Amino acid sequence: MRKRTRAREFALQVLYQIDITRDSAQAALDNFWQAQRQEDISREQQEFSSSLVKGVADNLDCLDQKIAQYAANWQLKRMAVVDRNILRLSGYELLFRPDIPPKVSINEAVELAKKYSGPEAGKFVNAILDKIKAEKEK
Repeated sequence: MRKRTRAREFALQVLYQIDITRDSAQAALDNFWQAQRQEDISREQQEFSSSLVKGVADNLDCLDQKIAQYAANWQLKRMAVVDRNILRLSGYELLFRPDIPPKVSINEAVELAKKYSGPEAGKFVNAILDKIKAEKEK
C-alpha cells in the first residue's frame, strides 16, 4: 500500500473517532498515535495524516456546508459516519490543498469508500466530490 494511501486511512480513522466521541482533533490524534506506537508508521505518514485531520477540523463548518450543498436529498447528520468523514477528508484536500491533484483526492476517496463503506458508497462519494471540484474550477 502506498504511504499516502495508508496515511489517509489513518486520517479517516481519527476523523471517525472525532465524529463519534466529539474529542478535539489534538486529543484524538494523541490517542491514535499512542495506540499505534508499535506499528511501523513513518514520520512522513504521521505528519501527513495529522495535517489532514487538523485541516478538516479547522475547516469543518465550510466542508460540511459544501457537502450538504451537493448531497441532494441527504442530510449530513443522516449520512453514514464513514461516508461523511471520507467526504470531509477529500473535500478538504480539494478545497484547501493545492499541492494534491484533485484526481488523486477523488480516486483515493472512492477507494476508501469502497473499502470501508457499502457497495454504493464509491459512487455517492464520487458524485459529490466531482461537484465540489467542478465548482472550484469555475
